[in-house]
Amino acid sequence: MLVLMGMLLSNGLIAQEANEIYNKELHYNLKNNSLAIEGYDPVAYFTENRAIEGSLDYQLEENGVFYRFSSETNKKIFLNNPEKYEPQYGGWCAYAMGESGDKVTVNPKTFKIIDGKLYLFYNQFLTNTLKSWNKNEATLKKQADVNWMNTLKL
Repeated sequence: MLVLMGMLLSNGLIAQEANEIYNKELHYNLKNNSLAIEGYDPVAYFTENRAIEGSLDYQLEENGVFYRFSSETNKKIFLNNPEKYEPQYGGWCAYAMGESGDKVTVNPKTFKIIDGKLYLFYNQFLTNTLKSWNKNEATLKKQADVNWMNTLKL
């Protein structure tokens, strides 16, 4: 009986993990080979306050998403609390998520840390959405949170 319960629990956990991976692949801004943040180090945004390219030497996979780090230290920091360092809204542009709920690509060098969370923004072709975000941050963030939850339900 205990073996059967263990098998059912194990299968349930496997199914839950598979669902998380599917959701990330479906909804997250991942480049080639499920690479997050275009290969930039998610921890460096917090420790260095800038975007630093990660290295293939310090790459890891977390729930179907590959992250690269600029050092072994940053990789270990991430492993201790991945949710703290993962970008909000699946790595899509925070401004676009708040304005329309659209998934818009980002420039990993254009970011903001808000309440200990990483937000990324589109910044190309003379359009820097971080500037627009800053003009109405509270409203846009609130709407982006709602829009992202609706996106995850799809």
